[in-house]
Amino acid sequence: MIKSQRHLFDIPEHIAYFNCAYYSPLLKESTRRLHVGVDSKSHPWERTPANFFDDAETVRQLCADLFGGGADGFAVVPSASYAINTAARVIEPRLTKEDRILVMDEDFPSVVLPMKRIAQEKGAKLVTVKKPEHGDWTQAIKEGLDNNVKVVAISSCHWTNGAYIDLLEIRKACDEIDSILIVDATQMLGAMPFSIDKIRPDFLIAAGYKWLLGPYGFTLFYVAEKWRHSRPLEEAWQAREKAEDFAGLVKYSDVYMRGSRRFDGGEKCTPTILPGAIAALEQVKKWGIEEIANSLSLFNDNIVSHLLKLGFKLPDQKQRCPHMFGATIPINYMGNLVNELKERKIYVSQRGNAIRFSPHLYNDDADVDRLQNALHEIIRI
Repeated sequence: MIKSQRHLFDIPEHIAYFNCAYYSPLLKESTRRLHVGVDSKSHPWERTPANFFDDAETVRQLCADLFGGGADGFAVVPSASYAINTAARVIEPRLTKEDRILVMDEDFPSVVLPMKRIAQEKGAKLVTVKKPEHGDWTQAIKEGLDNNVKVVAISSCHWTNGAYIDLLEIRKACDEIDSILIVDATQMLGAMPFSIDKIRPDFLIAAGYKWLLGPYGFTLFYVAEKWRHSRPLEEAWQAREKAEDFAGLVKYSDVYMRGSRRFDGGEKCTPTILPGAIAALEQVKKWGIEEIANSLSLFNDNIVSHLLKLGFKLPDQKQRCPHMFGATIPINYMGNLVNELKERKIYVSQRGNAIRFSPHLYNDDADVDRLQNALHEIIRI
């Protein structure tokens, strides 16, 4: 188990932050590098053409080291919605009126809305897998598949409560019906082991400001090799061959850079974003994702045991992810738990009918003690 890493973050002692799934704090090192990046804009004469590309290449390699798939598979984009809309644009020509697009009930809007749009444009049917009463999202998704389902667009776990989804099983089921798999891994990537080489998503998206501990405005976008010759969402000049030759930019190139670089967002290599993301990815790599997941699992087990004593209802352990979970408030409590905890400088989220707990390595035993004491006082059993 990794000991608390609070010293690497700027979190005051009186703050107990169990809300990484909402918005992670920055590492001190990320903040330092971002400040350097901001200051660098004051001396633009020091910025070279290579600086417009180097940071993005560093990000690609770090992602390949962490998640597999090869550096050429990753694009650097500004948001999850940008990436999912790019994926939607790529697959739209493949759809017909007979096809179905499968999504999850109450999934994040960035996943559902682009799928809804292309279904409307192509006359395809959008199919929603309802929340399973038994809690097994994997089984529910598989039961929703048939030969007409051409696209499966899902999150890697349910964003509202961390409900577990076995993506390897979903990939196998998609293979049987030749279905395209789009995965929004924003609420999992960096906190749970994930192998692109095993799961083989057609498209993988992860906003970087949650479990990847990066700055806002940084998102990873993996594109499988079979789709890498598709039309990108925008025609960014930095995505073309010889773009680093600024003097020759007037000689417009019709050739994209190799791999998924054609899908990069414009102005991707800003010194005010990517240096902070690089510092975060380096730290995640140093900790090790499996070690992060194991540490957070033990941490959450401690919280869960207390919640159960207070009458909270939780999914079975095998249906929960190790790093985040949702708990239903006891029926005898009629207040606003999120606000009451906030008044005590303890931070959680409510998503749907679940109170969502999502700690990280910046939390420590003192945070858990404060949370448990506060819950006992508020719930009053």
